[in-house]
Amino acid sequence: MKESGGMIDISGKKVTQRTATASGCVVLTEELFEVLREGKSPKGDILETAKIAAINAAKATPSLIPMCHPIGIEAVKVNFVMDQINKSVSVNVKVKSSGKTGVEMEALTGASVACLTIYDMLKYKGKEMIISEIKLIEKSGGKSGNYKRKN
Repeated sequence: MKESGGMIDISGKKVTQRTATASGCVVLTEELFEVLREGKSPKGDILETAKIAAINAAKATPSLIPMCHPIGIEAVKVNFVMDQINKSVSVNVKVKSSGKTGVEMEALTGASVACLTIYDMLKYKGKEMIISEIKLIEKSGGKSGNYKRKN
């Protein structure tokens, strides 16, 4: 097996303000969408719990993804959009930091864990959910500059 290069050395990089926004989607059945809209499961408030999970996940990213640097996260904002027509809920997670490395992985991890939390809190009622569309929406700061998804 080839030896890993290990964690990238960022000691020579400049500190800049960095942000990243990621999203994900949980497609539900009509019954599950109604439970979500009511906001309560036996485990508690679904979206509030998913919000807390997203924040915790963003902060815990370096312990989950081996080559991610521990960074000082300055803000995490989590928003949900319910789509009645498609019986789905989308999550957007925006992470902000001033540091030497980006926060894309923190935003992506937060969005993923928020979706997983929604699944966990609704699985008692049915398991026909689909978690999809985990993606980076935009990022700013750092050597590579800004990025914004076109679609």
